[in-house]
Amino acid sequence: MKDLLSRITTNVNVMHGKPCIRNMRFSVSQMLELLSSGMTEEDILNDYPFLEKDDISACILYASKMFDTKRVIPLKSA
Repeated sequence: MKDLLSRITTNVNVMHGKPCIRNMRFSVSQMLELLSSGMTEEDILNDYPFLEKDDISACILYASKMFDTKRVIPLKSA
C-alpha cells in the first residue's frame, strides 16, 4: 500500500502543488474524473500510454485515504 501511495506526489512547481501521478502533470482529480465518466482502466492506459496500472490504483487508494475521516463537510451546490 505504501508503495502505491509513493506514486502520488505534490510539488509546488507541478500543477501548483495538486496531488499528481509520479510528479507528472496528470492529477489525481483528472484520473478520478476519467474513472467516474465510465472509462475502464484499459481505456485510460490506451489513451495515456505514459500511465501504468498501478498509477490508477494509487489514485483510488489516495482518494480513499483522503476521505477516511470522522467528519465530512458537505459541499454547497452552486
